[in-house]
Amino acid sequence: MQPPHNLFRFDNSYARDLDGLYMAWQPAQVRSPRLLFLNRPLAAELGLDPEALGTPEGAAVFAGNAVPEGALPLAQAYAGHQFGGFSPQLGDGRALLLGEVVDRQGQRRDIAFKGSGRTPFSRGGDGRAAVGPMLREVLVGEGMHALGIPTTRALAVAGTGEEVVREQLLPGAVLTRVAASHLRVGTFQFFAARDDLDKLRRLAEYAIARHDPDLAGSPDRYLALLGRVVQRQAALIAQWMNVGFIHGVMNTDNMTISGETIDYGPCAFMEAYDPKAVFSSIDRNGRYAYGNQPLIAQWNLARLAEALLPLVVADGGDAAAEEAVARATEVLKSFEGLYQAALLRGQRAKLGLDSEADDDAALANDFLRLLETQQVDFTLGWRRLADAAAGDEAALQRLFADPDALREWTVRWQRRCAAESGVTPQSRADRIRSANPWIIPRNHRVEEALQAASERGDMAPFEQLLAALRRPFDETPEHAAYAEPAPAAVTACYQTFCGT
Repeated sequence: MQPPHNLFRFDNSYARDLDGLYMAWQPAQVRSPRLLFLNRPLAAELGLDPEALGTPEGAAVFAGNAVPEGALPLAQAYAGHQFGGFSPQLGDGRALLLGEVVDRQGQRRDIAFKGSGRTPFSRGGDGRAAVGPMLREVLVGEGMHALGIPTTRALAVAGTGEEVVREQLLPGAVLTRVAASHLRVGTFQFFAARDDLDKLRRLAEYAIARHDPDLAGSPDRYLALLGRVVQRQAALIAQWMNVGFIHGVMNTDNMTISGETIDYGPCAFMEAYDPKAVFSSIDRNGRYAYGNQPLIAQWNLARLAEALLPLVVADGGDAAAEEAVARATEVLKSFEGLYQAALLRGQRAKLGLDSEADDDAALANDFLRLLETQQVDFTLGWRRLADAAAGDEAALQRLFADPDALREWTVRWQRRCAAESGVTPQSRADRIRSANPWIIPRNHRVEEALQAASERGDMAPFEQLLAALRRPFDETPEHAAYAEPAPAAVTACYQTFCGT
């Protein structure tokens, strides 16, 4: 089937500028393409025609059966540290970059497949994906977007009419993912590990031109690029922590240069607050536990620094190595301060505070300690501060097995709030509600929706949950069920999987 003309207006800078950093490849043909999901708001944002994308011809494109005009499909090369161990060659084993479009805001965006068949980087895998994990990418990605957290997003999911073999036979699907770029820490590691200075330099120059064009041509641009990535990742991880998000597989091939969250495989949202929370079935030692995420992010950034150092040294002349290491170390050290500042900014908003005071961090940390010792739901604990700010503490107190443990803290918090003049109780409550979601992608609701779609072909639970996730701050009766935590017994044995 021939795709309609001009479905996408591609301008493929990666294929054009980085020959030798990828392998041209074609998506696999599938038996029976069927569109399961189309992100019409995102399509419009990209300057695409949702009506054309929603046709059978569009389904054929999203399943990989028809390569759209202007696309140059390619598998990107990258390496990565996976659970601390270095793999010198990973790459797009079941993904393809179709090309890039420039959206309505003038931003360049990647259009990429996931689950589109084997590539030269597949390493024995089948290159396929199942319906459930691809729809998970939609739900969590759209939920994160609605929360204001930088993220890749799903444009479409197409069923293939074929089964994939995992622990059992599952219906197959292809995800179309949109990203600011798919450049990763692992992309730089791939060429640094091969001592390929030419390709490493071309990659760095490309990353600067695409994400930090103001740095182009500056003498210190490679260290400056590292600094920008540090800034973006510090801000991103702080946002994760402030909504209780656990990525689950923070390998260096899953850390983007753009600062977007990528890969919603074994991810989860925490319910009862626990810094040691781990949901990923493959994270047996808790390396990527909730509370470890800032430390792991800094560790990953150190791997980026190592990959960039050959460029810094090469441009620095004799005796440059020692100085380059020292300067890169200073950039990496900045992560902690940037992260803590971003975390506290978010916590002040969650507490309803508009000004800064020296003991704000202690106030926030003491509230978290209460949530932990009392096993209070993280999302609802913060959300019910809004009711307390408006004068009704009952809803907040009901979350605590021992309300007396809360009382001393609320007196401190209310005293801190009172120090801000000119703020009415209702306006403070509104401020808190705008910073603390009522609805997150709760794990049990996500699983219910995916199970219905995968086992029965019933997309209604998925569509209803997606509608709720797109309005995370709105407390409405029709979405009340999605704000309810799972029973403790369900959460205690809940695990997520990588979906490969």
